This record gives sequence, structure tokens and C-alpha cells, in this order.
Amino acid sequence: MDDLDHLHDMDHRIVSALRACGTDPRVAGAARALSWAGEHAALWLAAGLAGAAVDGRRRGAWLRGTALTAGAHLVSMGVKRVVRRPRPPHVEPLVRTAGRHSFPSSHATSAAAAAVAFGTLGAHAVPPLAAAVCVSRLVVGVHYPSDVAAGAALGALTARLGTRWMRGGAHRD
Repeated sequence: MDDLDHLHDMDHRIVSALRACGTDPRVAGAARALSWAGEHAALWLAAGLAGAAVDGRRRGAWLRGTALTAGAHLVSMGVKRVVRRPRPPHVEPLVRTAGRHSFPSSHATSAAAAAVAFGTLGAHAVPPLAAAVCVSRLVVGVHYPSDVAAGAALGALTARLGTRWMRGGAHRD
């Protein structure tokens, strides 16, 4: 078995195991709620706008962090249209999805971008919530772990590259 076959096999086994956790109604409910909240980066965009509303001194930084998060989400959607990897067919999903393609996870992309961007502004609750959203996509059975990992890496990288712009602008606000 070559490395890609091994990764594919591991991806299938992990998503199967985590999707099995969703047979517990409490776990399924939490995973569905997290997946719903992360749809189209809504949770993160709302968090960024709320940060801008309550932290007037750093309003510009919050808005730029929100823009970075939205931008990362849009990039992931573009990559998804190029790669066109199908969602896991071997598990029954717990949620409907906006699209058929799986790689990268746009939920994970926007979650990681928000964790990096808003984390630099001291929003310490965002990274654990972002991690929970990422795991929820496996529990609801709509992504492989490699989709989530790639999405998280894309989001974190995008936000990290923009952090200087985000914070640098904060000094001028």
C-alpha cells in the first residue's frame, strides 16, 4: 500500500469512527448546531462584527480580521471547485451541505482563520470553538480528516499572512 492509499484508508476509518460518535443524540445535536453556526462562516463573521461593535478602540482591526476570515472562506470555496473531491459516501451524513465537494473544508478554513485573526485580538474563546466546529464536520459525516486539516491550514495561513496588516492598521485607528 503506497502513502496515498494509506492516507485514503486512514481518512475513511477516522471519519467512520467519528461519525459513529454521532449516534449519541447529544453529540449529534451539538455537532449539527456547530455545523449550522459555521455555515458560510456566519459564526465568525458575526463574532468579528460584534468585536468591532464593542471594541471601538480596535474596531478597524476587528473589521480587517473579519475580512481576512471572509477572504479565507472564499479562497477555500474556489479551491473546492478546482479539486472537486466528493464527500464521504460510506457514512450517512447528519446534515445537508451547500455543495457536493469536500476538499478543503470551508468550515475549517473560516474557523481557523477566525481563531488566528481574533485570537491575536485576545478573543481566547475563539480557538477552542473553532476546533469544535472542525471536529463537528467529521462527526456529521460530511468531510474526511484530510479535508478538515487542509481547510484549517489554509485558514490559519491566510489569517497569519494578513495579521500584520490587521494589527498594523490597528495602530492608526
